Formats: sequence, structure tokens, C-alpha cells
Amino acid sequence: MLVYQDLLTGDELLSDSFPYKEIENGVLWEVEGKGRFDFERLPLYSVTLNRPRGCSDRPRVVRRWGWVVQGAISVDIGANPSAEGGDEDEGVDDQAVKVVDIVDTFRLQNFVNICRNNLLSTKSNFVAYAKKYIKALTPKLEQEKQELFKKHIEGAIKFLLSKLSDLQFFVGESMHDDATMVFAYYKEGATDPTFLYFGHGLKEVKC
Repeated sequence: MLVYQDLLTGDELLSDSFPYKEIENGVLWEVEGKGRFDFERLPLYSVTLNRPRGCSDRPRVVRRWGWVVQGAISVDIGANPSAEGGDEDEGVDDQAVKVVDIVDTFRLQNFVNICRNNLLSTKSNFVAYAKKYIKALTPKLEQEKQELFKKHIEGAIKFLLSKLSDLQFFVGESMHDDATMVFAYYKEGATDPTFLYFGHGLKEVKC
């Protein structure tokens, strides 16, 4: 089995149990998750992280969200059970936690930055994050990978910016704000979330 760790933090972010497709000249990996956004909140964790310039001394908050299906749980996609001929949720444990497989398997943490004017969902702050990430990652890459990364990262960032309003942001279990970010969004008409990884930011480890 192959596990893919964050090259910057060592957090496990993916494995070969989840097939990926290279896009944007291999800079981004696209992985299909199982389930759909449910936004059932799980416990809220408050941790003090490395704060970016301009932030107050308040702790930054990382929230972990339950997204969707684990085990035999049925997913409500808006259909009326009575109209469809029965309650398909009958017999399902009400205490079962609904999650997306990738989020649950690798304990990904939904990254919520409560510092004003530093939300990743704004173009200027996302670009600032990207520049900081590129600067941190590039020296850790082999020369050949550095050249490919530098050549194609701009296109990958433009691709992410085009979907910025739809993205959810995740980091690994250590919840470090300088980590390799994992992005998730819905493709048009899809009922399952798609995850995006910076392929160069992952280290392959054989287990």
C-alpha cells in the first residue's frame, strides 16, 4: 500500500486506495470522494496556530465537518421517501456519523481562518497563501520536479482561482496553517465531492 504524506508536515493526506487523475500538467491531482455535502457539524476544535501577519492574538479555529456516508448509511439527496415508495432510512442508526470517506480516513480538518481580511476564499489572500506555499515547497523538491512545478504552477493556481467561490479548504491532522492544502468542491451536477491536491506537495511512502 502506498500512502501520500504532506511533504511539509508529514501528515497523511491520501493513499493508493483512492485513484487520482493528474490535471494541469500534473501539478494538481483530482480524486473523487464518496458521498455529498451534508454539513453535519462535528465537535469544534480551537487551537492556536502560527498566525499570519496582521492577525490578532486570538486563536485561530479549525472546524472538522461531517460530510457524508460511512458504512450503510443512506444519503438524503432531496427525494421525498413517501413519494418514492417508502422510508429508505428505516433501520439506520440515528447516532451514526455521516462523513466523506477521504475526510474520515485521513482525518482532514476543515480549515477556517477567523482572522479578519485573511480568508482564503478571497482572491488576494488565496494568492498570498499560494505564494507562501510555493516558496516553502520549492526548495524541498528535486531539481527536475522543481522545474516542472515552477513551469506549471501558475496554470494550476488560475484553475483553483476559477473555482474559488466553490472550494472548501482542508489541512492534515496536525492542523498546521503552513501545510499543503487540500481543496474540495462539487462539479456541476455532481452529488459527490471532488478533491484537489498539489501533487508535488505529496511524498510517496510504502507501508
